[in-house]
Amino acid sequence: MNNEIIENSPLMAMPADQGLFLKLVKQFSKFIIVGGINTGIDFFILNILIYITGVTAGVELFILNCISFSVAVINSYFMNKHWTFQDKTKTQQEPIKFSQFLAVSIIGIIINGLILTSITSYIPPLFGLSAVLWANIAKLMATGVSLIWNFIGYKFFVFKK
Repeated sequence: MNNEIIENSPLMAMPADQGLFLKLVKQFSKFIIVGGINTGIDFFILNILIYITGVTAGVELFILNCISFSVAVINSYFMNKHWTFQDKTKTQQEPIKFSQFLAVSIIGIIINGLILTSITSYIPPLFGLSAVLWANIAKLMATGVSLIWNFIGYKFFVFKK
């Protein structure tokens, strides 16, 4: 059978846009995996801080969230740089790249913290949930929103090619 006919077959053709779309899906999938690991780090540290302090709402929770989020962000930078976005930045450019990553992440932590603090401060725990479990559910919702912001910021501002 003629290979030219197979390659030119409408069923075998893949538009350039589809290839770009598949690359984006693969990259976003890696981002989700890295995000899952970092979310685990974030939640683990936040829950240790909640356990130690007894804080489950308010400005104090926002501060605890900033601490746990910051630790996860440092891990996130290295995992996303080397695996998700496969960035090959030269050593002398590293401080600039990390500053950009930090800027996107600071906006992400503000989004995350405001959602977390708003939910835990203005909506009492539903369905008889404990304050700690309610804080974790609020954190999960906040993480979902900040995840979208972070992917867009990292892809198009920090690790753009």
